[in-house]
Amino acid sequence: MLIRSVRPWGGDEVDVRCEDGLITQIGPNLTGDDWVDGKGGVLLPAFVDAHAHLDSTRLGLPFRRHTAEPGLAGLIENDRRNWRTAERTVAERATHTLGRTIASGATRVRSHAQVDVDSGLEKLEGVLAAREAHRDHADVQVVAFPQCGILREKGTAELLEEALLLGADLIGGLDPAGYDRDPVGHLDVVFDLASRHQRGVDVHLHDAGSLGAFQVELICERVAALGMQGKVTISHCFALPGEGLVDLLASHDVAVTTVAPGTRDPLPLQELRWAGVRVGLGQDGIRDYWSPYGDGDMLDRTWQLAFRNGFRRDEQIEMCVDVATRGGASVLGVESGLSEGAPAELVVVPGDSVAAAVMDRAQRTLVIHKGNVVAAEGELL
Repeated sequence: MLIRSVRPWGGDEVDVRCEDGLITQIGPNLTGDDWVDGKGGVLLPAFVDAHAHLDSTRLGLPFRRHTAEPGLAGLIENDRRNWRTAERTVAERATHTLGRTIASGATRVRSHAQVDVDSGLEKLEGVLAAREAHRDHADVQVVAFPQCGILREKGTAELLEEALLLGADLIGGLDPAGYDRDPVGHLDVVFDLASRHQRGVDVHLHDAGSLGAFQVELICERVAALGMQGKVTISHCFALPGEGLVDLLASHDVAVTTVAPGTRDPLPLQELRWAGVRVGLGQDGIRDYWSPYGDGDMLDRTWQLAFRNGFRRDEQIEMCVDVATRGGASVLGVESGLSEGAPAELVVVPGDSVAAAVMDRAQRTLVIHKGNVVAAEGELL
């Protein structure tokens, strides 16, 4: 397939040939019968949602009043009270939101799926069903996520192991100290499961300050002991910047994801990237029982990342796009780029520069997965 009239990273207008799921040629006036029109838009690597919760989304359904009590425990209990009364099943809601995410330009997604003694494996099964429904549109990694802790409720660890056998790609964790009150015990379960089943790890870490830093150190100790460099992610990681933590993450090749939250200080993006830490961007919950925010659009979340950091210069905004595309791909352990030989995971966004594309957030002209157009003008094909 030939993509005519696009400007890679906002540069000169060229054509791009895709074959066997790869970019094979970039240049002006390429010829071919099977072609699509990029309309002179900015060509970017496809977005990567490196941190989503497809199991809890209510996108497309009527708004509900936010009734959670303050704090993490209040949010968790609010979700438990409400999720069974949603107007659609987990699979239906996850499939719809994943479709909107893809149509907006993301062809790679990592979604957490709650596993606990209340919901069992039902939420995980719903996210796996959404992945299957969109298997030709995107690649989706699923994390078995103990949102209600592991040690608080007997039987959770066994359910997490069942989730890995059922098809989860990674094992998750949640505030081993701040919520589960036993960081060593919590992380021992997570890393034991990961080691025995040869899976990656993605731990939510909201704890800040010295408590958060202590848990980062515990995670890195286990990474070193098990040889899991490059296979572990810390989501949110509010303990950053923290003295010595950036270098610790870099030396153990532990990745970090952010959702550009509105109530916390932004992560030190430039310091992390200079140190060589892999950093990705995600949407977190999308219109769910935790928060009314979110619309499934990673370009919108990229704008939020730039806004929350107070960035104005083009190169700073472009860095945010890089975090949302190639950065997220590196967190997921996959290749991404705009050079010949790179995977044909691409999005075309109207605009006369990368920064303008982020500011305007116009409907995506084309979304390409494995060298095939999977969405155009904001709609799945």
